[in-house]
Amino acid sequence: MHIDHPADGPLLRAGITAVASSLPEPEVTSWQLQEQITAASGLRLPARTLERVTGIVSRRAVPEGEYASTLAVRAACTALSRAGLAPYDVDLLVFASATRDVAEPATAHIVQSELGSRAHALDVTNACNSFVNGIDTARAMILAGRARRALVVTGETPSRAVQRAPSSHGRLRDGFAGYTFGDAGAAVVLEAVDRGGILDVDTETHSEHWSVGGIFGGGSRHPRGDEHTYFRGDGKELREVFEKVGTSVLDRMRQRTGLAWTDFRHILVHQVTVPYLERFVELTGVPRDRLVVTVPELGNMASATLGVQLDLVHEGLNPGDRVLFVGLGGGVSIMTMVWEKA
Repeated sequence: MHIDHPADGPLLRAGITAVASSLPEPEVTSWQLQEQITAASGLRLPARTLERVTGIVSRRAVPEGEYASTLAVRAACTALSRAGLAPYDVDLLVFASATRDVAEPATAHIVQSELGSRAHALDVTNACNSFVNGIDTARAMILAGRARRALVVTGETPSRAVQRAPSSHGRLRDGFAGYTFGDAGAAVVLEAVDRGGILDVDTETHSEHWSVGGIFGGGSRHPRGDEHTYFRGDGKELREVFEKVGTSVLDRMRQRTGLAWTDFRHILVHQVTVPYLERFVELTGVPRDRLVVTVPELGNMASATLGVQLDLVHEGLNPGDRVLFVGLGGGVSIMTMVWEKA
């Protein structure tokens, strides 16, 4: 458990001052994806299995020639424009994503090359919590005086890690969680603010479950081999971990901050499937009218999920409105962040 929240008294605060997201144009329905799997593997599933099991009707997928950095750059340009900033106004650039363009160097440098900025650039990676971790990292550097203005971006292209030609029903089951994925990018600008800003951060990590799901190729364990370049995971086990420990993080946040669900204008939750989201509501008691539901039309966008949701509602927020971020990532890590618009 790690908790980070302001002590009593006047303190410098860091807040989100601009938001943007980017979605690839190509749309892939669950019906189309199931047809692709059947055509490539010869394995037949009952009609509309993917849609029925996941509740996902469609998702976006990058076309050839577009990458994680492509989505990140598009979102970054929009966020900077909305903030009235040029790329060189940023002195910290964090690419925070489960997806990257290459194993080395950091994808942040590819993004920066496209933007034309000269900021300190680095990657932050923590599965589907990457973007929230990136925001928290940038916040910490601003509070420490290491950065004045930060740009945090993500570009997620998990569709490239989906096994469309499983060799058996067993392989199909191993990779089934990957069929929830959709591609997206997001970006936020962080600066020091006089009021509001990021008020509270809490994390809980259970690393004994690191093998529950992931893409296990590209590192020193499996440097090569096609079978390790596809996502494999046990969605049921990941859900069970959250059910055991996830609500305690939310309970701590509410007790510590004194905030009720109704004190949040919106509650942004990482969304894997529709049944998963329904179970979250059942366990936590979060009011449905506070959620920003994206998974039926956009699928599981990995770490970009919360950024896309924030972009959907940001324009309608008023100063003083609070937003709760609830992240869940493989590893396993659970994260909450309370943000108030300045």
